[in-house]
Amino acid sequence: MCSCVRSSRAMAPALLPRLLLPQMGFRLAGRGLWTSPQCLAVSGDSQLPPVPGQARVVICGGGIVGTSVAYHLAKLGWTDIVLLEQGRLGAGTTRLCAGILSMAKPISIESKMANYSSSLYQQLEEETGVKTGYVKTGSLCLAQNQDRFISLKRLATRLKVLGINCNIIKPKEIAKLHPLVNIHDLVGALHLPDDAVVSSPDVNHALAVAAARQGVQILDRTAVQQVVVEKGHVMAVETDRGSIECEYFVNCAGQWAYELGQASEVKVSVPLHGCEHFYLLTKPLQEPLAPNTPVIIDMDGRMYARPWQGGLLSGGFEKNPKPIFTEGRNQLEIQNMQEDWDHFEPMLSALLRRMPHIEMAEILQLVNCPESFTPDMRCLMGETPGVSGYYVLAGMNSSGLAFAGGAGKYLAEWMTYGYPTANVWPLDIKRFGNLQSSRTFLRHRVMEVMPLLYELKVPRWDFQTGRQLRTSPLYDRLDTQGARWMEKHGFERPKYFVPPGKDLLSLDQSKTFYKPDWFDIVGAEVKCCKEAVCVIDMSSFTKFELTSTGNQALELLQYLCANDLDVPVGHIVHTGMLNERGGYENDCSVVRLSKNSFFIISPTDQQVHCWSWIKKHMPNDPHLHLEDVSWKYTALNLIGPRAMDVLAELSYVSMTPEHFPSMFCKVRETSRSKAACCLFCALALMLPCLYLQEMSVGYANGIRVMSMTHTGEPGFMLYIPIEYALHVYNEVMSVGQKYGIRNAGYYALRSLRIEKFFAFWGQDLDTFTTPLECGREFRVKFDKDTNFLGREALLQQRQEGVFRRFVMLVLEDHDTELDLWPWWGEPVYRSGQLAGTTTSSAYSYTLERHVCLGFVSPPPGPEGLPTPITPDFINRGDYEVNIAGQRYPAKAKLYPFSSLFTQQKRRKEDMELSNLQGK
Repeated sequence: MCSCVRSSRAMAPALLPRLLLPQMGFRLAGRGLWTSPQCLAVSGDSQLPPVPGQARVVICGGGIVGTSVAYHLAKLGWTDIVLLEQGRLGAGTTRLCAGILSMAKPISIESKMANYSSSLYQQLEEETGVKTGYVKTGSLCLAQNQDRFISLKRLATRLKVLGINCNIIKPKEIAKLHPLVNIHDLVGALHLPDDAVVSSPDVNHALAVAAARQGVQILDRTAVQQVVVEKGHVMAVETDRGSIECEYFVNCAGQWAYELGQASEVKVSVPLHGCEHFYLLTKPLQEPLAPNTPVIIDMDGRMYARPWQGGLLSGGFEKNPKPIFTEGRNQLEIQNMQEDWDHFEPMLSALLRRMPHIEMAEILQLVNCPESFTPDMRCLMGETPGVSGYYVLAGMNSSGLAFAGGAGKYLAEWMTYGYPTANVWPLDIKRFGNLQSSRTFLRHRVMEVMPLLYELKVPRWDFQTGRQLRTSPLYDRLDTQGARWMEKHGFERPKYFVPPGKDLLSLDQSKTFYKPDWFDIVGAEVKCCKEAVCVIDMSSFTKFELTSTGNQALELLQYLCANDLDVPVGHIVHTGMLNERGGYENDCSVVRLSKNSFFIISPTDQQVHCWSWIKKHMPNDPHLHLEDVSWKYTALNLIGPRAMDVLAELSYVSMTPEHFPSMFCKVRETSRSKAACCLFCALALMLPCLYLQEMSVGYANGIRVMSMTHTGEPGFMLYIPIEYALHVYNEVMSVGQKYGIRNAGYYALRSLRIEKFFAFWGQDLDTFTTPLECGREFRVKFDKDTNFLGREALLQQRQEGVFRRFVMLVLEDHDTELDLWPWWGEPVYRSGQLAGTTTSSAYSYTLERHVCLGFVSPPPGPEGLPTPITPDFINRGDYEVNIAGQRYPAKAKLYPFSSLFTQQKRRKEDMELSNLQGK
């Protein structure tokens, strides 16, 4: 053995009896294979050019992400762009990237970005004359078991919707495509013929050359020290070589993006953390691998392998990753860090099991390079919530090469037009808040995230680290009653409640794409919601209060909201906050507490996004105040026909429709008469009126009780001052015993809302969905002479027609016990043609069938132009939902099925009963 390997102990002779090792140490930085000299001295080695005094935008980070942003901004016509790199251009993670470009990503927006990146890198050589090493190899994602095979089949259906070429193949076909692969334990694979490998330093150099030709000024060996912020807006960037005044700043600092955010005058949260990432390089094999040999991705073996210089490059994502740089920045450029053969041994063993014929290969070097990971395995993109003009693109989770092209394009569009051309909410940095910026949290979470990249993830899996960060005051009480928890935006929420006597361990470990073990438990909770009364702790909801001394609060909400907020005090209005395109930036319920005070309730993960959206449009008026009161109130959802009995007994107030009406309004603090109020609601809202009243419940005063449940079932939402939460909950449960009360969780809520055709933001609605596309035109104040954000776009859409429509699909000929379940993202076919995808789904215990929600569109017209959709198109089609390659017939409707099926079921039961009586 060579001395460099022997000192690291790791080449265990018992493990690799015939593995030949190099006789000389190999220094990666000494080769020109990965560190292209051209891209490491853009400014020249003798004298650095001066730093400009001003620019329109300053980009920090000279890796492939930063150069992609510069390239795409220049393509969109931006001038006065300065790109800064603290070391040498491309000397960070880009230099050591494994060079694999795969489109097999878990969510659609990531696959879109990778697909665009592949097209971009292909044409860069022609555009710039710089060779990028692009070779179309294809890739093989292997499956060692049926569950992995199912996950690959599900992925294949989604990729095909995006137009990405892929096929499910059998083991014998794997052997034909890659002769070194041992197929004895494989059940199949996903083949992506258009995946590729490239030289990431050369792609980086090509992007830099193209950007420079467009006028981008690139300065290396120039470190950003802080971003100067005045009145919430970027004003300048201070470097170690002088200050640059600018309007925009883009943090593409990779490993150092977190530290750079914290170093600014106004701290910016960029939640990412570094981990060591290992791969080995071999010398050319005895029979050198062809450059176009497919990339192997064996997630069950936690390893990948690609052809490299006639040999192999192979790495993986181990179960026990090694986080680094927790204490902060300690080097300007990322050098090849210390080898650790003991740590790499499991991945090396997996490689030899998958490719046993390479055991005679001579190893060149074990490479150790850092990669940055985020708390949810998705990159960070967009404008930061606290500082206008401060953008971030970082945290690539070891997919920087695949994402850089597409992500740079979308961020450049965002900066240019105010929005990207695709829904990037899953990547928006505003999905996180300051609560995810703790270094301890990040260190622990990325130790889970890195292995999860190759872990089999079944529907509704949950992170295990960084938990119990935000909890309701009822957490311990609910936990002792069998609550099983999931996390949303750091908040613990109950999924369901395990009854006494159930096997808790088996439920916690249940992982399946089929009928889950919690099926009967959730069914019992749904039954109780419909027949008696249930309590769901929904404290995680985002809650704001907007107040003013005059009409400022109403005027702001009238501009931001599509529905009419000039309603009597105590009324609840369901409304969307739309963007200029008419798409949903937020879907919320707004309560008028007093003439100049409003209570805004939004989804849990909207806390940062909704806050920043409102603040962005708020005038600088000291008499207008927005407060986040999420932490002040515990929210209990009391669902079911006996909810009114429980509340009536606790409050000594009648909760019947006559006294606490949902169809009529009980008004306080207003001069309107009751008759005028009802007419107002009928005409202005076109909805049954929802009502809020502050009441006493038990000993507690000031409980905000609302006649709504977010499910379509009868009941009430109770917003309880946090200090009263435990008392009110105990009283509700105590009094409710005689009415059959029980706890319920979000799985029951999901089933109820989906069978009632209720759309949720972030799942069904996004920034590209308009009210007209999801049947919510009645929540738009078209008849009011009031301007609101998105009005012009909606008027134009109403005139031109809607090109897609939100529908409900009920599966037929689908066996709940034996067939794969739909979860989300399944392709929808109409009369044999692809028509759309599902956005959410659940089993309806009322209908005794699966219900999917999603969007469908008609095929383009003769000239390829979109065709307006009509009710006739939806109602007359023969629909199918594709679940992992198997199509199931479905009925599509524009309204809920529940009432129809309930009537049919009752009629059937009555007939069966009469038949029995006849016998």
